[in-house]
Amino acid sequence: MFDTTTTPDSFARVFTKGRLSIGLITPLEAYPESPFPTLKDHQQAAKQAEDASFSSLWIRDVPFYDPNFGDAAQMLDPFVYAGYLAAVTERITLGTTGIVLPLREPVAVAKQALSVDQLTDGRFVLGLSTGDRPVEYPAFNIDFEDRAARYREAIEVIRTLSENHFPKAETMRFGTFSGTLDMHPKPIHGRLPIMAVGRSGQPIEWLAQNVDAWVWAVDESAAIREILSALQTSALDGRPPAYGYSTFFDLDPNPDAPYQRFYNVVRIGRKALIERLLHHRDLGVQHVALNLKPSRRSAQSVIAEMGTHVLPALEAA
Repeated sequence: MFDTTTTPDSFARVFTKGRLSIGLITPLEAYPESPFPTLKDHQQAAKQAEDASFSSLWIRDVPFYDPNFGDAAQMLDPFVYAGYLAAVTERITLGTTGIVLPLREPVAVAKQALSVDQLTDGRFVLGLSTGDRPVEYPAFNIDFEDRAARYREAIEVIRTLSENHFPKAETMRFGTFSGTLDMHPKPIHGRLPIMAVGRSGQPIEWLAQNVDAWVWAVDESAAIREILSALQTSALDGRPPAYGYSTFFDLDPNPDAPYQRFYNVVRIGRKALIERLLHHRDLGVQHVALNLKPSRRSAQSVIAEMGTHVLPALEAA
């Protein structure tokens, strides 16, 4: 985990103890009636989010469209899209939520992530998951039951290649590094921020000791308290990873509308939202990532209201 002397601004913009930031999950549009977004004006939406002071844009990794799941995400390859967003933004942190690591070769992931880190001048967070669509695993000829172990070992490979020069290492599932090869570029800030997305089949003890941040879907107060306590108990040197959550989000046009949940969708007016977010900040949540797919309003409208009312209220409180 980063300590207070080495934390890069790109990471601190999203994850800082005692502060709660808000990010957006791509695609940056509302498409409640379709599994496919239009990607219309997505570069303008990214700039609008940056100007509104959102902390981050999170890019999803969905290799295939599964009709049973009903959401193709932004459709574009996450690393290609991250490179595109790097060119149309200047300050906002870019990250992945998350690369389905067991389906990918970790040497290639390390190279891709380090490339985006370089192109963004270090404003990249590598979010890694095991995915939520088991049907994709046979297409890659990967054993679904081996996903948790592949995830752990692949993270070790990424750390080894990004943080060491001419490393020597042997792996069970991937390659052997004999000390004759070195991967470049190295991380801008000396270390690539790695974030777990979902449980990824891992015990909390492992997450507490091996990632810099963890974003899950758990957003209820009692469960948050339990998670943060478990992370603190298991952390090395008393420095647990930052915790945040993601949610499907529908900002009610009525600012006085109460909190409502429809399965995995939060519908809420801005006044109740501010109160809820401040409460979660006080519990220790450091980041909330919003997915606008189910929004009944345009993404532009939601981003504008959040930037005018919600984000300033969080900064001022």
